[in-house]
Amino acid sequence: MKRYRNGEIWDFEAMATGREVILGLDGGTTSTVCICMPVISMSQPLPDPLPLLARAVAGCSNHNSVGEDAARETLEQVMADALSKSGSSRSAVRAVCLAVSGVNHPTDQQRILNWLRDIFPRHVRLYVHNDAVAALACGTMGKLHGCVLIAGTGTIAYGFTEDGRDARAAGAGPILGDWGSGYGIAAQALTAVIRAYDGRGPHTMLASNILTTLDLSSPDELIGWTYADPSWARIAALVPEVVSCAEAGDEVANRILRDSVQELALSVKAVVQRLGLCGEDGTDSFPLVMVGGVLEANRRWDIGKEVIKYISKEYSGAFPIRPKVEPAVGAALLAWNSSMKESNKEAYTR
Repeated sequence: MKRYRNGEIWDFEAMATGREVILGLDGGTTSTVCICMPVISMSQPLPDPLPLLARAVAGCSNHNSVGEDAARETLEQVMADALSKSGSSRSAVRAVCLAVSGVNHPTDQQRILNWLRDIFPRHVRLYVHNDAVAALACGTMGKLHGCVLIAGTGTIAYGFTEDGRDARAAGAGPILGDWGSGYGIAAQALTAVIRAYDGRGPHTMLASNILTTLDLSSPDELIGWTYADPSWARIAALVPEVVSCAEAGDEVANRILRDSVQELALSVKAVVQRLGLCGEDGTDSFPLVMVGGVLEANRRWDIGKEVIKYISKEYSGAFPIRPKVEPAVGAALLAWNSSMKESNKEAYTR
């Protein structure tokens, strides 16, 4: 067990207690959340609410966005903060699940696993997944079965069968086409404003609304604003303006949202078809977990509701789930479920 780069962040351990705990981490492009929970019995129904000991928050941990060193520093710091707040140490940890955006290949997983093994004692069970897996687990309370659709700054659809097969669609970032994401919606809106200003596209309320929001006086100024800091989250923050214009009857904004619904639904359908989650006749039941700000049902133009309607036309067995716990909690439950399965398997083979 090493201290890795930031030895001083583990100095609190000298005063920590020995209570056994689980760490679950949800790392995204915008923020990273780590929760610490006590070891709980899986033979009984999960307590409601779950007994969480601590929650820590940090910035971006996607290595594609900030680089591998900065991502690791963020991950280590947020785990240390969660353990410190809970009065626990690394030696008290039974299992850790890191679900991090940008983990798209087994080589990504193995690099992080090797790094985690340098931080935690050998007895700790370690699991690394894409952040979509934690989002699925927070809807299914730690079980990997069904499909999750995430639509926030970016978007991805991810699914698992009960026998462990998995598939994903989208999630390739804005350049390669995360259409339907917050970034995708807002980028199309900015493009529509410029097209209207040039005379290449129809007039749209998006121009006045977006310019007012950004305190700009002309569409010309959008060019400088956009490229001064083209970060995904900064662009995606304009989605509420698109929704407002659509609700006010603007056809350009409505078309953008309708297109986003279709793209999000197509991502889910691609995963469902590849895994056969719907069965041969398309009626088998499977959970469809809906996560992310774009899908939140807080507006009259409800993107999430429209996506569900679109999918249900072909897959009547899909039952939507709006998670009651955050993805970091799903990661912790997944860590504990996976750890218990491994322990039981080892005991059986002895």
